[in-house]
Formats: sequence, structure tokens, C-alpha cells
Amino acid sequence: MVDILVTGGCGFIGSKIVEKLVNKNYNVHVIDNLSTGKKENIDLDKVTLHVHDINEPEIEEVFKNNAFQCIIHQAAQTSVPVSIEDITSDTKINILGSVHLIDLANKYGVKKMIFASSAAIYGDPKQLPITETTAANPTSPYGLSKYSVEKYLQLAHSLYGLNYTILRYANVYGPKQTSLGEGGVVSIFDQYFRRNKTPIIFGDGLQTRDFIYVDDVAEANIAAIDSENGIYNVSCNKQTTIEQLFQFFKGIYGVAVEPIYEPSREGDIRHSILSNELTLKELNWEPKMTLEEGLKQTVTHVIDKEEK
Repeated sequence: MVDILVTGGCGFIGSKIVEKLVNKNYNVHVIDNLSTGKKENIDLDKVTLHVHDINEPEIEEVFKNNAFQCIIHQAAQTSVPVSIEDITSDTKINILGSVHLIDLANKYGVKKMIFASSAAIYGDPKQLPITETTAANPTSPYGLSKYSVEKYLQLAHSLYGLNYTILRYANVYGPKQTSLGEGGVVSIFDQYFRRNKTPIIFGDGLQTRDFIYVDDVAEANIAAIDSENGIYNVSCNKQTTIEQLFQFFKGIYGVAVEPIYEPSREGDIRHSILSNELTLKELNWEPKMTLEEGLKQTVTHVIDKEEK
């Protein structure tokens, strides 16, 4: 049985990856400090949970006592505004924490790391759709931290032979999502509508994002376990304006409400659409969930949870 370590495995994306790994009979260990993740997001009868921060020296014991073939690294600070407000904390978690894992992976013979990177590394490019060869030009400390770890992984492969797959996520959304992170606007809108509050849109609402459902992202991670070294966009290759997203929610909730428009936030990009052509070809992966159906499932999950 293959032993896999998932960092951030109690979180929004990580727990979905863990669920799929368990279903495929992998022996799964999770490291999570539970700052945003929750124990109830994973099946503790089938998963070994280690409650630690990835920067803690104590996690070396986890590596020493196990023989991980692969690390799926999801643990991160994922908020662009938070990264701007506290660049030191963002750097400590996203860069130093990741380098610590790379160091331990090398020391204890881990063969591969799958890294959750981000479309934020591209910044605000003029040419769309964004491909994996689009120049990196991050506009936030968050984007820079993700790009830095990509470079550390490539260097670790050259120096130590650590294999890697880098997955650059578009805007991930779905059940269990918090308001933080790049797809957090979905969770934020949902909270506004459920609480009968007037939604806020930053900017004119015509900015676009490429929304990808969490199940599809988890499947991309599974596909990456046996892949060659590479960098791949994980996206739907479709643009949706924030105004369109708002209209989807209006339709789902069946309410007549108009948003409040406020100034754009520092670090936010204008347009984003990621080509997934290379990912489809080399990982034999493709997104299955439409945005409208994914939003309905997200809303239904929240309502079901509140009624229990």
C-alpha cells in the first residue's frame, strides 16, 4: 500500500483529496494545524492525523516514523489581502513551511511532491488565455510566495532528485469553502444571500475569474501522483464575470437584490482565464462540473449542514 502525506488535509481542498485517496486505498497521513481546517472534514477511522504546523520541528518525527512515497502539499495561507497586510506571516507559512517540507522529503527519501500553486503567480497578463508558458509576474506577496516554492521544487529536483508536479489552481470553489482564498467570493456571496444581506462587489463587477469545482481539483491531484515532472493549470478554461456569478446566486436563491459596488482591492487582478489544454493532454484529466451545477451543490451542502 502506498503511503501518502497530505498537508492541509483537513481543509477545503485537502479534505476532498484525502477522501479520494482513501477511496483508492492509499494509506493516508495528514498534517494540519487546524487553523482553518476541521477534524470532522476527514474520516479519522481511515486517516492518521498529525496536528502540527508545517514549520514545527516536531513534524520530522512524522517523517521518521513513516515511509512516504509522495507528499501532496496543500497547506498554505491563501488570502491575497492577508498576504499584503502581513507579508512576514505569508512568507513564513508559504515559503519557509514549504522549504521545510522539501528538506524533510529529501532527508527521508520521499520520491515526489505535488504542490498546490496558483494562478496568482501570473499576475495580470495582457494575453489570454493564460498558458503554463505565460511569464510569471505576481502582483501580491501571496502570488510571489507560490512562485518561489515552484522554483525551490525545481531546484530540489536538480539537486536532490525530488520529483514534482506543480498544479496552478484557478479559482477553486465548492462545499466546505471559507471566505478566504482565491475562490472565496463564492463563499462570500453565499453568506450574503443566506443571511439576507446586500452583497458587495469590489470594482465594477466586470472583472473575470476562472472558477473550478473542488472535486475536479482533487481529481487533478490524484492524476498527478503517477505523472512526470511538470507544471499544469487546473482550470475550466472559461471566463465568468463577478457580475455573472452574482446573477447565478440570484437565480439559485430566487431573490430580487442588487449589489453594492465598492472600489477594487489592492492586489486583485482584472481578468483571469487559464488554458487547461496541457493538463488535459498530459494528465488525462478534465473538469466535469459546470459552474451553475457546482454552485447549486455548494449551496445545497450549506443548507443541509445547517438543517442537521
